[in-house]
Amino acid sequence: MGNGKFGGHFYPGLYIFFYGLYQATLLSKAMVVSDSPVCVSYLPKSKNRCSKLRISYGGWLKIVTGSLLTSYVVFCLDDGMVLINKEMPPRFMYPQEWQHLTMFILLALDGCVDVVSKSVLRQRLVLLERGATTLGIYVLLLLLVSHVQVSSKVELQVHSLLILVVFLLMLVLTAELWAPEMVHLWTLETFLFLTMGSWLMQAAFILFRPVSGFPWKDDDISDIMFVTTFFCWHVMINALCMLGIYGISSFWHRCYRPGLRMMGSKEALFHKSSEGTFYKLLQESEQQDRDDQAPLLSKSSP
Repeated sequence: MGNGKFGGHFYPGLYIFFYGLYQATLLSKAMVVSDSPVCVSYLPKSKNRCSKLRISYGGWLKIVTGSLLTSYVVFCLDDGMVLINKEMPPRFMYPQEWQHLTMFILLALDGCVDVVSKSVLRQRLVLLERGATTLGIYVLLLLLVSHVQVSSKVELQVHSLLILVVFLLMLVLTAELWAPEMVHLWTLETFLFLTMGSWLMQAAFILFRPVSGFPWKDDDISDIMFVTTFFCWHVMINALCMLGIYGISSFWHRCYRPGLRMMGSKEALFHKSSEGTFYKLLQESEQQDRDDQAPLLSKSSP
């Protein structure tokens, strides 16, 4: 049982942390290449070099990861995922494991939405993809709030800090549904995914496999205070990690791929929206400028 709970925290945290690193790489590339809040992976299919393949690697990764974690939760229990026991009166069994199972199934379903949007539909629906991810974070927050009802002091402190991160991520993702082109929101989203992943991995070691070999004590105020201290260290380390990724990307593109900076000025016109809203508005403004200049040119030509 202990190994199952350790894996239920560590492996999801590992996946989320690497997803945050992937997002940080895309963010740094977009900022360096185009100096604009552009998500390279959200370019319209007609402008994307991989448009002929139409393979959603991120979506399939979510499906595979969610399916593996679901199988892990199911098979880590000796008597299987029993919902209700046979005693009288009947009682629900393994409430925390069922919550973990729900989270992992949502991850797989989120991947299915990504695959359908990117690989099946004729026109990609980015709003549908973002909406599915946001809905998953909403459900995750609800599950985490009830997850801490039976927690001890140390476990309560660990999960409370995790709930804080998930709550902030929920707000950012909700705001991105209306303002997907804001680089500030994309930066916050990436940072929160990194913090969420690294803290989940740390929580697995605090609660189930302490590095010292001795369990953390609920009656020791020092242990509870150091939980918050470790969380603050994670915040600082993840911020430095994002700065490091940006620095490496900037150095790489300036020294080895300078040509991408010229291409970036054109790619910067395409934002996260599948409709290319910003690009259309820019075209309309340019056309309006031409119309305004046309009478002046016609008068000056004679």
